[in-house]
Amino acid sequence: MPTQEVKRKLTAILSADVKGYSRLMGADEEGTLHTLTAYREIMATFIQQHQGRVVNAPGDALLAEFESVVDAVKSAVEIQRELTKRNAELPTDRRMEYRIGINLGDVMVEGEAIYGDGINIAARMESLADGGGICISGTVYDHIENKLRLGYEYLGEQVVKNIAKPVRVYRVLMDPEAAGKVIDEKKVKPRRWQRAALIVIAILIVMAAAAAIWKLYIRPTPPIEVASKEKMAFPLPDKPSIAVLPFVNMSGDSELEHFSDGITEEIITALSKTPKLFVIARNSTFTYKGKPVRVKQVAEDLGVRYVLEGSVRKSADRLRITAQLIDALTGHHLWAERYDREPKDIFVLQDEITLKILNSLHVKLTGGEQDRVYGKGTNNLEAYIKVLQGRDYFWRLNRESNILAKKLFEEAIALDPKYPAPYWLLGMTHIMDAWFDWGKSKEDSISRTIELAQKTISLDELDSNAHGLLGAAYRMKGDHDKAIAEGKRAVELDPNSADAHVWLGIALNYADRAEEAIPLFEKAIRLNPFAHTWYFLHLGNAYLFLRRNDEAIGAYHRALQLSPNNLFAHLNLTATYSQLGRDKEASAHAKEILRISPDFSLDRFAEKLPFKNQAEKERRINAWRKAGLK
Repeated sequence: MPTQEVKRKLTAILSADVKGYSRLMGADEEGTLHTLTAYREIMATFIQQHQGRVVNAPGDALLAEFESVVDAVKSAVEIQRELTKRNAELPTDRRMEYRIGINLGDVMVEGEAIYGDGINIAARMESLADGGGICISGTVYDHIENKLRLGYEYLGEQVVKNIAKPVRVYRVLMDPEAAGKVIDEKKVKPRRWQRAALIVIAILIVMAAAAAIWKLYIRPTPPIEVASKEKMAFPLPDKPSIAVLPFVNMSGDSELEHFSDGITEEIITALSKTPKLFVIARNSTFTYKGKPVRVKQVAEDLGVRYVLEGSVRKSADRLRITAQLIDALTGHHLWAERYDREPKDIFVLQDEITLKILNSLHVKLTGGEQDRVYGKGTNNLEAYIKVLQGRDYFWRLNRESNILAKKLFEEAIALDPKYPAPYWLLGMTHIMDAWFDWGKSKEDSISRTIELAQKTISLDELDSNAHGLLGAAYRMKGDHDKAIAEGKRAVELDPNSADAHVWLGIALNYADRAEEAIPLFEKAIRLNPFAHTWYFLHLGNAYLFLRRNDEAIGAYHRALQLSPNNLFAHLNLTATYSQLGRDKEASAHAKEILRISPDFSLDRFAEKLPFKNQAEKERRINAWRKAGLK
């Protein structure tokens, strides 16, 4: 067979790495990784804005290519100027300075990877650059000499390993005052001992460059760290699948933390409402918050193809927000953008980012889908902030934080009575009161929940959270038909809401339709792979209703793995073991219940169980009594 011809092309190559990276990692590994991630986002954004492509980014290095030499240099200058600004905000010992080298050369092409002498020369230019500086080859200089408002310093001819002729090198002078200047100082002829020293230094430089080239381009590592379908925890869905990672707060401001989390949640909520996407739930993506993250690992952990990363920084009275969408199977950046906006523009910006993602994934929305995706929010920034703060308190799931959340949601309603979100969120605090006996009256709490859910729907009929909450309240009242109807409406409006699937599944469980509930719990766990404890509790309940006891026990133990002191997991295991005649195990879990809640009352607990099948309810109560609970 004839040998396949190697594909070649002429391209502008940008090579970059961090000066003193090992020192930075040794001093503060977590902080360095945090800064590295943020700076890479910035670099990727500028590269894409100038029609470039990130080819590879191993360790602290980065390799990109451009069709235009002018664009490559423009991109490098903007990167260095922006990183200089960012570094000025950091302590001196934590500043991360990139060195950048650029070459125009012939490369070999293999898929998305590129190889060859053109890259080696770019890497050599990089090694000659100062931290925060740019060096270019003579071929680059020849193409841009009179095209950019920059200055240049000629550094002479440099020897490059495996390149027959020395390469001309220029340092880019980015100071506006240097524009148009070319510094070409005549060198004094060195003495013999000086020549010897220079030869030694040159050899050392060449060796160092060779080591860097080996490390970055020759060593047998994948050109791009991409995700593997075979290593994914779940099969990829048959539609575009995406995980939205928590936007990183780059300013250390607690108020901005709410903003960064809020942006993330709003984007997840908007994307999840279209049936044309598969969107991972907030609970799972937020497990990566505050951790150094590899896109490859996220994709494999969650079983998705696309990952959205972003960051938020506050400067004076403006927000700087970056976002980038990555195809984890190819390593390509499908879209990247940087926004500088006033805080009041955050609502428009969230919709903008959502639209960019949809367009990048070639998702076209119908008119009805657009109404669902964009929903009804608020233009009152203060009300929005109170919702974000209240949501944070609510998810702490204790009585004290529930009270604080309630106050903040009420304040948000007072600021903007037409803002739907605080109504259903306030309803959530009341249903928690009903379930955990935090309120004065269970009945009053449920009634208040229904009132608030209906108010939300009157403001936005398409709010899936309100329908799900209304269904949960009807279920607690024992109105099973209404609970199922509202649960189905919630899933219809938000087909990617894991919680909506669980709410509907619970309603079906208590309506004696557990067989229909199991696929809903399984779908919820797929949408939320790092699922809440209660997902497994109610999956176990469905199995128990159907007498699939071993599967029920497995689900309850999974819940205990997530929350060892979960009262309800121990209650359900007590009932299951007691019904099976495994009295010793039932008694052990009954003791755990009394340890966790010494004043536990079986009669009071049984009142909360809205079983349609009263025989099943009595069976469960008898099992608990048999195990010693009163």
